[in-house]
Amino acid sequence: MHGISSSIGASKLVRLLGAWSPVDADAGGPDVAERMSTWFGPLDAIRLQAVHQALRAGPAGDTRRAKTSGKQVDAVAQDVQRVRAVLSKAISQDPLALANLKPADEGFGYASYQQRHLELQRQMGQMLGALRDHVRQAVSRISPQLRQLAVLDAAFEELLAEREQALLPTTASLLERRFHQLRSTYRQEQDAAGEPDDPAQWRQPGGWLHTFEQDWRQALLAELELRLEPVAGLVDALRHESGIQKA
Repeated sequence: MHGISSSIGASKLVRLLGAWSPVDADAGGPDVAERMSTWFGPLDAIRLQAVHQALRAGPAGDTRRAKTSGKQVDAVAQDVQRVRAVLSKAISQDPLALANLKPADEGFGYASYQQRHLELQRQMGQMLGALRDHVRQAVSRISPQLRQLAVLDAAFEELLAEREQALLPTTASLLERRFHQLRSTYRQEQDAAGEPDDPAQWRQPGGWLHTFEQDWRQALLAELELRLEPVAGLVDALRHESGIQKA
């Protein structure tokens, strides 16, 4: 948890995970620039310097500014919304139904949620990677400044990919702790009250499994929004540039 907190920052995903697996807040820790400096090795620094020097040298090739209509900007934004909707729908699906399991079945456990979690993360990686490249291409056709932004975004995506691939899958492990914590608390309460266990009630509102599944989906939706932030930034830049052209 500390690795995610110190690397991704105070995103909604980290706040959710921190609420379920609290750690000591590092209020006096390094700022974003200082943290990022620890993520890159010497070769990464050389590559970033080369990109920076190329950008400072000015845009290469055609320096004309393309005309951008509101429809073109909206089309790119709609592409983003379509991908978000597809992934949100996938997150809303029932992992137990997909695994042909019920809470009372002998094979029930966190494994079904973990398998689905990792599948969804792979799907997010594939779809959002293609979307980000698509939006970069659309942005880079508009102006020299946006071409530079697209180049910089591509460089950072490549440099941060390894760290992202190492950190984001650990959310499934943190959610496993949440699963067992809620299940253990429920069992203790049942034992203390001397009440019989009823798996049919686990998924009812207020039930421990109902609570877990809400938390599980919240975490995945928060991860989706985190992964979409760079794409949203590119779309915002496109909208801004379009507004300047219209003025």
